[in-house]
Amino acid sequence: MKKVISIKDIETIVRNGGDLNALPAGAIITPSARDMIRKHTGGFAKKGDSKGAKGKAAKSGKLSEFSAGAEYDAILFDPKYDALKHEICEMGHRLWTRAYVDGNGGNMSVRIGENMALCTPTLVSKGSLKPDWICLVDLDGKQLAGNMARTSEILMHLQIMKAQPRAKAVCHCHPPHATAFAVAGIQPPTCMIPEMEVFVGIAPLAPYRTPGTPEMGKLVADLSDKHNTILMANHGVVSWSHNGIEDAYFKMEIVEAYCRTVWVASQLGAPMKTFSSEQMKDLLNIKKSLDIPDPRMDFKECELCDNNEWRPGVSCSVPSKPVADQAADVDPGVEEMVKAITDQILAKMK
Repeated sequence: MKKVISIKDIETIVRNGGDLNALPAGAIITPSARDMIRKHTGGFAKKGDSKGAKGKAAKSGKLSEFSAGAEYDAILFDPKYDALKHEICEMGHRLWTRAYVDGNGGNMSVRIGENMALCTPTLVSKGSLKPDWICLVDLDGKQLAGNMARTSEILMHLQIMKAQPRAKAVCHCHPPHATAFAVAGIQPPTCMIPEMEVFVGIAPLAPYRTPGTPEMGKLVADLSDKHNTILMANHGVVSWSHNGIEDAYFKMEIVEAYCRTVWVASQLGAPMKTFSSEQMKDLLNIKKSLDIPDPRMDFKECELCDNNEWRPGVSCSVPSKPVADQAADVDPGVEEMVKAITDQILAKMK
């Protein structure tokens, strides 16, 4: 049986002036013991831990305070992820340039395995992101490697990935016009611009919860099964993609441009035109061919457009239910009761 090294063992070794690099080969070191070793050595638990490790941390023989071990540093700094880290930084620069983020707001993540993801660090402007700042986490939110602390809102990303296995990348930011809809508590109307319908569709509104909390993540994750872009009340927008981080970013451009256009159009004093049911069906067929989820795929014509809560000047062009059909839905018992009451009223009037 392998020897287990606990934090008490490490404290005893340090107290007696022992060598932390002389631990038994193959010993199992508890997480707290490993942290204590790093505190006293500034590096690996024992000689040989860095064997085969790649990247700056591994080459220097030093682990950062955020690293869970040399094996995770080797994954994070593997050259095969260099292009992906550069892409994350590029999307960050685009978010900042388009004023979708301010200060150190916004965050991104990309799944790289069944139980791991790359993500942006906390308290850093997305306009100045660098590849060496990208972090590695597991899907429970534990940071496994990185030179900086991971984003504080990573739990929301990971809850989306767990709820929606197709989600390869998640992007969260604060585009002004879309966020304005979220602050006003208004879900953007539908059936007006093809790009919005095909690539995003309905952008539901998740209730407000404190950013970074599991409660916020759950509310968003619960909507991710049928929606790839979600407004967060009094906060911002989050999107996920089955293609990659650039596609998740594209959804931000689309929803922001759409909300801005709707807002401007609403000021023109003329009713805004919406698609007919046939036109919406065509767009949904295109969306289906692109393998993008939309809860309206199986809707009836009268259900395709949902603008009942929107003002000003938006009315749905999808035909409402024919009068004959509405009459057919009336409960015979209710109809008889209404007739009886009517007869009683007429009798009293006579």
